[in-house]
Amino acid sequence: MSKYVELRNNPPKLSIKKGAKEVVFTTISAMCDNKHTIQFKKNEQGEFTVNGRGSAMSNWQMKCDTIDLTWAADEENWGEVIAMINTGTSNVSEVRVR
Repeated sequence: MSKYVELRNNPPKLSIKKGAKEVVFTTISAMCDNKHTIQFKKNEQGEFTVNGRGSAMSNWQMKCDTIDLTWAADEENWGEVIAMINTGTSNVSEVRVR
């Protein structure tokens, strides 16, 4: 069984502290279990920006727009962010926070 299928069937329980400055999600793709990361980082205005750390955000094929991700991140609604990421061709496997 692939790691992607394992994550789809049994998603990890992830916690993200309030007031995080940076949140980096590692994702596992349905295509050969490739790993990629999505980074949310607060800018000088205190709002989150999102980037694929070298990959286009469209590669995840999420059923949402990146603005939806950033708004949910600004509200610190990380469960919703993870759910939105998981609508695409990858699933969140882990998170790093600072």
